[in-house]
Amino acid sequence: MHALAVLFGGAAAWYERAAEGTDGPAARPAEDRPKGISLRFKALVGAASTAMIFLASVAGAPAARLNNPVAEFAGLDKITGRIINFDVYINETVQFGALQVTPRVCYSRPPTEPAQTDAFVEVDEVTLERQVKRIFTGWMFAASPGLHAVEHPVYDVWLTACKQSSAVAPPAQR
Repeated sequence: MHALAVLFGGAAAWYERAAEGTDGPAARPAEDRPKGISLRFKALVGAASTAMIFLASVAGAPAARLNNPVAEFAGLDKITGRIINFDVYINETVQFGALQVTPRVCYSRPPTEPAQTDAFVEVDEVTLERQVKRIFTGWMFAASPGLHAVEHPVYDVWLTACKQSSAVAPPAQR
C-alpha cells in the first residue's frame, strides 16, 4: 500500500487510514457522517484520476523508429560449424550457402531508447535442380533470434542489427 500512497499523493494513505477506522468518516459516529457521495468514493475517484494523469505523462508519444539502409545478419553453416556475419543492403539479395537473403526494411530505435531492431526479410533456397523456392517471408527480431530465424537443414540465418552504413560498398557503387 506504501507505493500507492506515494503514487496517488496521499489519497491512498487517507483511504488506508479510513479503512482502518483511525481517520475519515469511519472514525465518526454514523449520525455525524456526511450524506450523499461517500468520502471513500471521492478518494478512490481522486486516486484513479491521479493515476491516469501519471500514466499518460509517462507513456508519452511512441518512440521514433529509424529506417536503416543496411541489415546485419549472422549465418551458421551447420556442416563446418562456422558463424559468419554479413551485411546486406535493403532490397539487395546476398547468397549465403544455398540461401538467398533479401531484407526489405530494417528498423531500429534511437540510441536513447530501449533497443528494438527488426527487419522484414525474404529468404529463398536454391535447390540442387537450380530451382528457387521461398522458405521464409516475415519479420525477424534481433532481440529474439530464435523466434523468427530461418532454420534450414544445413544453414541458419538470423538478424543481428540494423545499421546506417557498412564496410561493404552499396550496390550502386560496385
